[in-house]
Amino acid sequence: MIPEPIHRPAPPRTKGRTRFVVTALGTMALLAAVALLSRGFGKDSGQPKTRQAPELARLARFAPSGTDETDRQGKTADDKASRFDDTTCWDDIENFNEKVTLENFREWAAPLWASKDPLVIEYLKQRLGELIGDDEGRAGQVLGWARSASPAEFKLLMGGLRSSKALPKMAAQLTSLGLDKSLDLGRRAGFLDELQHLPRLEPEALDKLTHLAEDASSGEAGWVTTRAIGRVMKADLTRTGTFEPYLDKLLTIGANSKDEQVRYLALEMELHAEAPLDAKALDRLEKILTTDGSDHVRQVVAHDLSLSEDKPRALDIYAKAFQQETDLCARWAFFRFAARVAGKDALPIMANMAQGDPRFQGIYQEFDRLYASGIVDFGRLWLSLPSDNPFGCLDHHDDP
Repeated sequence: MIPEPIHRPAPPRTKGRTRFVVTALGTMALLAAVALLSRGFGKDSGQPKTRQAPELARLARFAPSGTDETDRQGKTADDKASRFDDTTCWDDIENFNEKVTLENFREWAAPLWASKDPLVIEYLKQRLGELIGDDEGRAGQVLGWARSASPAEFKLLMGGLRSSKALPKMAAQLTSLGLDKSLDLGRRAGFLDELQHLPRLEPEALDKLTHLAEDASSGEAGWVTTRAIGRVMKADLTRTGTFEPYLDKLLTIGANSKDEQVRYLALEMELHAEAPLDAKALDRLEKILTTDGSDHVRQVVAHDLSLSEDKPRALDIYAKAFQQETDLCARWAFFRFAARVAGKDALPIMANMAQGDPRFQGIYQEFDRLYASGIVDFGRLWLSLPSDNPFGCLDHHDDP
């Protein structure tokens, strides 16, 4: 998080340029210079220039030295190479803000992002985003650089694209780069990861991304692709009510991916979006629940089913799945999520489960007692149990 600026009197201006010091103490010296950032204040009138974005005014604190004027002051190449020490001095902030273009951005930015200072990098991302604007051609040029950029510069370039207005236009290019087998999987994953910030994904892109996520060799690229589909689903559902094409692909990945973690993630994304589950979706979840070889995947499917509005159908699925299940932790998931989906109405099903597996007799009696006491809300009931982990199955992320 970027700290709020602390306003201090600006030091005198010198020969039309800004000079200030950033110490190793961090933000105190940084923020002493905010008042004199050149794009925030006019040279003649001393009044703010409206063209300076407030966020950039807050972040823009570094500029490269090495202009002709500073060279005339006697700075050597060694001086320039050691700018990032305990006390670093930057001249001519105006030069970076006013003269940097997309074409010379990489050259000007290189010594800055090499500092690894998070505030510097954040400023550069926002400045690059400003240079890209909403121009698809400029965004494509940045993506071209990113194909062969070093890992550190790659992150900077993608952060700049993310902060630009052109990002929503780049879905096809990002998808194409993510599917490009001439690139290493890590770089492909980096391109695909940006898809999560898009407002929507079109059907053609969704088809390609789903095939990638199903591929056993996709590795990290398949994982970030699956997450991207889920996050775009949540955003599109919130904004427009659209979720069906995303949920369809996530269920496909959840059923077909050869990677257990990818299957788990695909099915977990439903919990974050809380997309409605129709009869077709329940059929698909039931099949996964009764056929997937991973007890962890079966447990997350049980959690998904607890969001169903069709409570009788969900209870029926839990009852049948419990009978054929051999894993204790999966059975515990079916048992407790039956209560979550249907409340007190689930007690007959839960009684049958406890009768079939005596290990559940004690916990069933606790549920029965709490419902008889008048507790209706599942959250209250869960907190009222003597133990919310009677079988030692729950990790923190598994809690209802």
